[in-house]
Order: sequence, then C-alpha cells, then structure tokens
Amino acid sequence: MQQLTLNDGHKIPTLGFGTYKLTGPEGIESVASAISKGYSLIDTAAVYENEETVGKGIKASGVVREHLFITTKLWRENLGYESTLVEFENSLKRLDLDYIDLYLIHWPANAKNYDNWQKTNADTWKAMEKLQADGKIKSIGVSNFFQEHLEVLFQTANVLPSVNQIEFHPGYWQQELVQYCKNQNITVESWSPLARGKVFGNDVLEKIAKKHHKTVAQVCLKWIIQHQVIVIPKSKSPKRIEENSNLFDFKLTPTEMNSIDALPQMGFSGELPNMWPDKKNS
Repeated sequence: MQQLTLNDGHKIPTLGFGTYKLTGPEGIESVASAISKGYSLIDTAAVYENEETVGKGIKASGVVREHLFITTKLWRENLGYESTLVEFENSLKRLDLDYIDLYLIHWPANAKNYDNWQKTNADTWKAMEKLQADGKIKSIGVSNFFQEHLEVLFQTANVLPSVNQIEFHPGYWQQELVQYCKNQNITVESWSPLARGKVFGNDVLEKIAKKHHKTVAQVCLKWIIQHQVIVIPKSKSPKRIEENSNLFDFKLTPTEMNSIDALPQMGFSGELPNMWPDKKNS
C-alpha cells in the first residue's frame, strides 16, 4: 500500500477504510475483513458511535497493532481543553487501544456556536498537543477546517496540524483550500469520495472507467490519490472492500485528470464549517 509522509515524520497509507455507519457484528466483520484485504488505515469518530465495534474488528483481524494506523475524531460539541482530554480517554477506552495514530478535531468551533471560537479551537488544540507529548497520540490534525480557521490556529499552535480531512470528490474538491494546505505542508484527506453516489452514471467517469477496465468508484478513488490526497472509502460488501483496494495497477492520464477536475458541482453535502449545526456527518 502506498504511503505519504506527514509533516511530523509519521507515514500514513494513501488508502484507508472508512467506518461511518458500520456497527454491531456486521461492523466488526467489515473492519476485520478490510484489514485482511490489506487496509491498515482505519478511520472512525466518536460521533459514529462505533469505536467499540472498530476496536473489536481490529482485535478480530489478528494483525499486530503496530502495523495499523487508527484515526478517530473529537466531536464538535465537545471542544475545549478539559473536555478534549476527557473525550479522548473515552475514545481510547472504547477502541481498547493504548494509543491513537491520528486524532482530529472533527469540526472547528464557529461564531454561531461559540462566543470565542478562536479560543475554543486554540484550547482544544493545546489539549491535543499535550496528549501527543504524553505519547497517547502519534499525529494530531483537523477536519473540515477552512483557511480562516487554520490561520487563526497557527497563531497559538506549537505543533502544525498534520492532516486536514475535508469533503473532496469529483464535483466538489475545494481546490483553493487543498492548495493552501499543501503550501502549509498539511496533508489533505478526503471524505465522501464518491459524492454520495452521485458519481455513478456520469458519462465522463463511465468513459474513463471503461477505457481502464475499472469501475467508476475505482476511477474516482484513483483520481483522489493522484491528487496526493488520502482517501477512505467505506463499504459493508467484502467484494467492494477488495475492489476499492485495487487501485495501484493503473494510472489516469493528465487529460483524464483534467476532465474529472472540470466536472460541475455534484454530490456536495451542504455541510460548511461556519454553518453547523446542520446534521451529523462525516
């Protein structure tokens, strides 16, 4: 599996396994199956209410912990210094792990929900820096942060975020934010890589997939990886889980990349970091 090197020196796989909505025995089996198919990056979050399921799936896989890269996230209603420390320990306990590879602020505080959103994000980040210094987290990062949130965070941060996980898919890939993150040496990670299923049936994607003897899903995931962005597709189907990992035996041409880049907006979630709360989301 290909890897990228984060700004803190840790390596992260370019392809991971998303676990949103995976719960119970089926979720345990899906996580274990993904790991058996070669996935080592497993992505969950407190708000998914499946950290315990993911932890059991990890154990069921039988794979040595050091060979896995586990991500979880702090929910936006629990921001702040003390609550971050408490919520992290709760996540660690539910996952039944000794440490987390990557811990993310799931959504930034905003002016709609916090009197001083800048201080709230700064205090949250300070707690995450402490957890990292204590050896409980390898890498710390953010999710759904716009440039304005990052710029303010930089004013007080001692550690640069290693990752910004954002909505990124054909039809909505936030080019300016991605370029800003790359300029700051922050690795971008994609959520909702298949645009909530809106990519299926698209003529441009169908044509490219046919040429490479691949599925539309594989083309979309490969497009993301070729943008040097990490991708974390999710599926309950063993066939799809394996199919989504078969991305490294073909390459999209510059023309094909440009064609996908130019697709009109589709599949946008409507979720904006300055406008929550809206609905629970990845």
